[in-house]
Amino acid sequence: MTAADTRGDRLRDIVRVLWVVMALNLVVAAAKFLYGQATGSLSMRNDGIASAFDALSNVVGIVGASLAAQPPDRGHPYGHAKFETYASVAIGVMLVVAAFNLCADGVDALMGRRDAVTVNVGSYVVMVGTLVVNLAVSRGERLSGRRLKSEVLVADALHTRSDALVSVSVIVGLVVVQMGFPMADAVVSLLVGAAIAVSAVEVFRSASTTLSDAARLDEGEVRSCISEVPGVRSVHNIRTRGTEGEVFVDLHVLVDPLMSVQEGHGVGEAVEARLRDHFGEVSEVIVHIEPDTALERRLGEADDAALGAAAAGGQAAGAGDTPSADGAGRPASRRFR
Repeated sequence: MTAADTRGDRLRDIVRVLWVVMALNLVVAAAKFLYGQATGSLSMRNDGIASAFDALSNVVGIVGASLAAQPPDRGHPYGHAKFETYASVAIGVMLVVAAFNLCADGVDALMGRRDAVTVNVGSYVVMVGTLVVNLAVSRGERLSGRRLKSEVLVADALHTRSDALVSVSVIVGLVVVQMGFPMADAVVSLLVGAAIAVSAVEVFRSASTTLSDAARLDEGEVRSCISEVPGVRSVHNIRTRGTEGEVFVDLHVLVDPLMSVQEGHGVGEAVEARLRDHFGEVSEVIVHIEPDTALERRLGEADDAALGAAAAGGQAAGAGDTPSADGAGRPASRRFR
């Protein structure tokens, strides 16, 4: 199976999960909103609105994952994977809007601009039932997000988890209202908004890792993995980026200066295969083959120092190594895909 096939299967699985989650979110949202509207419970109604935003975020996720599934083209030679990240950012924005609206409703309630709340057995049945569904959906979506390394699923799971915590707060609020403290319902509504705002921050933090091209793989683990490949003497300038489920790697590998072009090419292919086997999320690897000389090792140490990494180790090559050099005095390197 090719990398493109694997990527396509992964994104189809993500979309399938989102469709199932959306259906469950709509059921939960309708139950909480309609019953909250009937009983006058502001927190129940707002919790239903939050669940409806979950369903809307599922639609955004489905669109983003579908766009991310498109193969690389001339306009997007690295593929379209970041559309999934953009979808998670859109979900974060929706969470911010929902948090603002819920807090505004809570303030209105504290100022007395709301109807009386009716709390009965049905209120608890609806809230506990929807809470169980939310917890199950959040757990299943989170596990799927980790398995598929999907930013959209993880972001949506955070939102659903937030709704579950909010539902617990709403249940507590209903109990306090029934005990004779009607303003507690408004306070809980403010807590709902705060909880959703926290989830939005988590979503933005996760998306920023991808959009800022932060390193995706542990450099030490990559170095250790490649060191096992026959013919590799040293590794430096290791760089990784991309989404959690689709990582791009480029690095420099030092080999015997007397190695032929064909042999060097073979080492490059072996390094790529090794990385793909060890890191399932690796989508593409670029290997720069360079001669193992004292000059190249010094340049490699400088590259690693510039990246803030520990210098690539190993003993310097003997003075007898005389690499060929380009016009700038740096030994020529070859690039393999």
